[in-house]
Amino acid sequence: MWGGVRLKHRFAYLGCCAAMIVAPLIIAATADTDQLAAEQEYAAALQRQPNLPRGRDLFATCAACHGSDGSGVEDGSVPAIAGQYFAVIVKQLTDFHNARRWNIRMGKVLYPLHITSAADFADVAAYISALPRHATHDVGDGSELTAGTGVYFVACESCHGATGAGAESSLTPRLGGQHYRYLVRQIRNAGVQWRPNMSSQHEQLVRRLTPQEINGVADYLSRLDPNLGSPGAEPAISN
Repeated sequence: MWGGVRLKHRFAYLGCCAAMIVAPLIIAATADTDQLAAEQEYAAALQRQPNLPRGRDLFATCAACHGSDGSGVEDGSVPAIAGQYFAVIVKQLTDFHNARRWNIRMGKVLYPLHITSAADFADVAAYISALPRHATHDVGDGSELTAGTGVYFVACESCHGATGAGAESSLTPRLGGQHYRYLVRQIRNAGVQWRPNMSSQHEQLVRRLTPQEINGVADYLSRLDPNLGSPGAEPAISN
């Protein structure tokens, strides 16, 4: 009897071990499939000729959270997206659509009958990118600003530019003038692998930052003029 029980437990143990081995393989395969699907949708959207009037109509779904002017919410729950680069918006939409980026509300928007196709992504992204950008009032308290500015120019400026303007060619988003609390949350998420569409190099960089440094970097970016266009321009920081 006891031998049979031990044998039963041994098979159960082996089954658990097999599951522990197989599960990561399944997750990895799913992630690869999601990435491929996102890349295909992104490429297809870039080949479309955007229809701005249709994009305006589709944006009504987005405006429910992001606001009619695309300025988001200053509590950091919803980012400002107005004037973001076309290709960056398309990339984020296709990543959300294929589980390469996670957000419950965005998941609901990207269900069938909303914004789900390459044409949808291109049209709404073109409309959003044409919206004027607005400065945020959600900035840090200034206590980490000086240190954060120094960290930004050492760790972030080479890609995001002195003015946080990024570059469409490298899919580096505009961050200048973004809401402080949104920036803090997204930087932290990148460091704990809650942003699957971030590169491993970006994740490793963020993990080296202290909470105070993250706050300071976000404070610096939130105070920048969102309409400064080119990386390398002199930063203009609001008081």
